[in-house]
Amino acid sequence: MEYKDKIYLDYAASTPVDQRVLGAMLPYFTDIYGNPSSIHYYGQQAENALENARDIVAKLVHANPGEIIFTSCGTESDNLALRGTAFAQRKKRNANHILISPVEHHAVLHTAHQLAEQNGFEVEYLPVDKYGMIDPSDVEAYLRSETAVVSIIYANNEIGTINPIAEIGGICQKHGVPFHTDAVQAAAHLSMDVQRDGLDLMALGAHKFYGPKGVGALFVRNGLAISPVQTGGKQESGLRGGTQNVPFIIGMSEALKITNQECEKRANTLIPMRDKIVGTILEEIPHTLLTGHPNKRLPNHASFVFEGVDGNALLMMLDMAGFACSSGSACKVGIPKPSEVLTAIGLSSNWALGSLRITLGKETTTDNVEAFLEVLPKIVEKTRSSK
Repeated sequence: MEYKDKIYLDYAASTPVDQRVLGAMLPYFTDIYGNPSSIHYYGQQAENALENARDIVAKLVHANPGEIIFTSCGTESDNLALRGTAFAQRKKRNANHILISPVEHHAVLHTAHQLAEQNGFEVEYLPVDKYGMIDPSDVEAYLRSETAVVSIIYANNEIGTINPIAEIGGICQKHGVPFHTDAVQAAAHLSMDVQRDGLDLMALGAHKFYGPKGVGALFVRNGLAISPVQTGGKQESGLRGGTQNVPFIIGMSEALKITNQECEKRANTLIPMRDKIVGTILEEIPHTLLTGHPNKRLPNHASFVFEGVDGNALLMMLDMAGFACSSGSACKVGIPKPSEVLTAIGLSSNWALGSLRITLGKETTTDNVEAFLEVLPKIVEKTRSSK
């Protein structure tokens, strides 16, 4: 099958760089190439562009420019938020308790695990319902005076559920506890407002909203104590040493600006296609469950589990048929293992190992969706019969 005949349905994993974004980036590779820390003309050009990009990102998320820290990706932003805040809060007020959900991205989960195992922090996990959603009242019940940071994913990358972030933010503000959210998936489809949501820290990654890979941002509220994780120079308010990647930062700001302008229009196109996928799969494929919240989910996101199906085999067969999708199960040393997210929402291995995530993008068409729905039931049946 030719590349042009393949259909990409994995936009939650990554997106193509928008041509407008690429156009905005190109001059900063060859014409405006100075180091923004240099004091000469070339450096001043680069610094002006860098700070203009910071202003754009700040305005779009309702922050101050000095509260935006540019990083290499969403994962680095999550690491800086969790690790930097935990260390600073322990030093400042002897806070040693970290509160997260069990359905976080690995950038948060694995960072929390390391902080517990190597640095002596106590990590506690909030309960989630069958949709993977956090109840704000549970956050209030689990908070302690020694809680260093709370981290709750804004919209789940695997099952699409959107959490009640503003309510949780209000509770954390009331108790004076720093609140971080991984908004890497959410920012591609929802308006971000750190004031509305009561956030102290928020992670973004450009390649989820048609920007380049290799650049992200972290909002850090003014006055919040946070320790640098990457030391070196004094770049990024002293929190992230290293020469800034100016072309990619320009790309990120342009991509976020375009996303902010077009997200409502995109959602109006994506939601009917998403709902068509959900309705058809649940109706036509037996022993199937929708994962994530039926309504409070990302507009481009449909995810399922199929009883008695090998998710990896399903993905390979779909790929051979020309469809790129994703699964929540991971194969480690040949041993199938269900994802933490699917286990946390109560699914048994027989269900959780047969997961499928379909995520749509601005290039997806109704013809793409129809073609996918034509082949999926047959492939699921074939996968089941081969077990």
